[in-house]
Amino acid sequence: MTANWIVTILGIIVSILGYYLTPNAWGYGILGFGIAHILLGIIDMFRRPSSVR
Repeated sequence: MTANWIVTILGIIVSILGYYLTPNAWGYGILGFGIAHILLGIIDMFRRPSSVR
């Protein structure tokens, strides 16, 4: 669960960086990369943990 929070928080930081660079093409790519990490971190929080044998 801690790793999910780290991915989500880093995604927020990267998204903010990308937002400030948005007039540039690199800014849109960085913003999308950050948003993808936010979504993946949140989705992974709701995933059922796999059972270890």
